[in-house]
Amino acid sequence: MNFVIPSFAPAMPEMVLLALASFILVADTFWSKRYQFATYYATQISLVVVGFLILASFTTEQVFTFNDSFVRDSFADILKLFTLIVSLGIFLFSREYLLQHKFYSGEFFVLGLFGILGMFVMISANNFIVLYMGLEIMSLAMYAMIALRRNSGTAVEAGMKYFVLGALATGMLLYGFSMIYGATGTITFPEMAQVINSGKADGIVLAFGVVFVVIGLAFKLGAVPFHMWMPDVYHGSPTAVTLYLGTAPKLAGFAMVYRLLYEAMPGLVEDWQSLLIAISILSMGVGAIAAIAQDNLKRMLAYSGIGHVGFMLMGVLAATADGFSAAMFYVIIYAITGVAGFGMIVALSKAGNEFDRIVDFKGLNARNPWLALMMLITLFSMAGIPPFIGFWAKILVIEEVVKAGFTWLAVYAVITAVISAFYYLRVVKSMYFDKPEDSAPIEAITPALNWGVSLTAIVLLLLGLLPSTIIDLAYLSI
Repeated sequence: MNFVIPSFAPAMPEMVLLALASFILVADTFWSKRYQFATYYATQISLVVVGFLILASFTTEQVFTFNDSFVRDSFADILKLFTLIVSLGIFLFSREYLLQHKFYSGEFFVLGLFGILGMFVMISANNFIVLYMGLEIMSLAMYAMIALRRNSGTAVEAGMKYFVLGALATGMLLYGFSMIYGATGTITFPEMAQVINSGKADGIVLAFGVVFVVIGLAFKLGAVPFHMWMPDVYHGSPTAVTLYLGTAPKLAGFAMVYRLLYEAMPGLVEDWQSLLIAISILSMGVGAIAAIAQDNLKRMLAYSGIGHVGFMLMGVLAATADGFSAAMFYVIIYAITGVAGFGMIVALSKAGNEFDRIVDFKGLNARNPWLALMMLITLFSMAGIPPFIGFWAKILVIEEVVKAGFTWLAVYAVITAVISAFYYLRVVKSMYFDKPEDSAPIEAITPALNWGVSLTAIVLLLLGLLPSTIIDLAYLSI
């Protein structure tokens, strides 16, 4: 038997990222005491290097390696680039938060890098084993990040909740994988699609496998009725960790949905489409109504995120290439707006005050008109109010679901969007019309965070005025 050395070129970004993350992990033990911010700067430089590497080798064709278990295509490259862009923002905001709350450590950035590595592996997975491996690399890093603040009972509790429920979701996913493998005899996605389309696989076993896979996906995305971990984990985690949890992993989660449902199981549309319709309806409804009762901004944004997942799944359940493209565009925009929203909380958070309650934003316009305007742009984009980019994200998925014949679902989505606008406008009302409890001027923790918040919010406005570039990227990649 001749051993053929696989091509390493398609996986070069992952290999470089692994090497850099491993180097920083070891180096942090030496330089952290003498050069406090060395790990932070090394992390940001690593992300930029990997980004340039992806751009330099960008491909519009599918390239397989490692015995067809790993795929490199334009879909993967675009999602990885946006994962890096979002992660740069996450680490920028996180550094000052960690310093203010006195638990700055290099481990946060190292764990973040390994989490990104897991996301990259998930995005390029072409079989069950590689997909599971990427999911676990990402999840293990996030378990540790949530509980990193060991002296905080709420953070440790959030870490335990995420660990237990994450393990349950992974078990569901693996059980579904095993049933589908048993029915098709393969773990590679293109081969699986061929066997399913040929009609040779056991339909009952496949149907059960699809149910467990969809349950596992819904857990990981935080979709109803498997959403209960999200508000508690978002609230209990340090805001810098919530910023990480609520943004970049959503891109990898969408990639997992795309690889499994669109590439591996297109012949089982009738089985997974009906499940996703129910999950999408419940997610949009719960996300719109439950958020109204929240007085903590992180919990409100968690329920908002559940609603956004419901919108994203509308594009998926359309079960067309354009539908998945619209869902991809939606999840990219959601990740960017998440950085802006949680980033604003981080920027205003100081030791002893997380600045994560809605009442904390009372009279923000009187205390700092510029930051109030940036928060307004962010909230309007999340609500899908024109001319901000969130409006186009909602329009595209609604358009695709109407094309697929689910006009009633599009009407329901519009109704939930109108309801959800209430709790976003409640924060705007608090900023502009309520009298501040403290009339002293307020600033972001550092000028860098002020610039970071401003840049992210302005990008949301500019993308809303000129949305075609990202829309074209999403539609051309699938």
